[in-house]
Amino acid sequence: MDILFKTKKFMKQCNKYTLMVRAYGPRRSKLIQRRLDEMRAADSLEDLRYLPRIRCYELRGNRKGQLSVDLDHPYRLIFRPAHDPFPEKEEGGLDWSKVTLVEILKVDDTHE
Repeated sequence: MDILFKTKKFMKQCNKYTLMVRAYGPRRSKLIQRRLDEMRAADSLEDLRYLPRIRCYELRGNRKGQLSVDLDHPYRLIFRPAHDPFPEKEEGGLDWSKVTLVEILKVDDTHE
């Protein structure tokens, strides 16, 4: 999968380990790097769906259209499909197998 970032600053933070550690600490930074590596290695979002310990799922409510993967509790890496138009199944809902481009939005606690 290809990855975009919401801002240039966030992209630099996620692609330069020293900046990531400064922003998120060593433990969370390792997990962020692992998740980004897993995303880059995937052909589509469908490949992430069944990886152990990643818990990739669609968010609801005011975060509809976004997805997240686990980092260290309660933090998650938040992203969205960056396709236009949004890849949907005929019966509705996101077609995970057609998502090959994502935009990383932020690292966040989705329970707040």
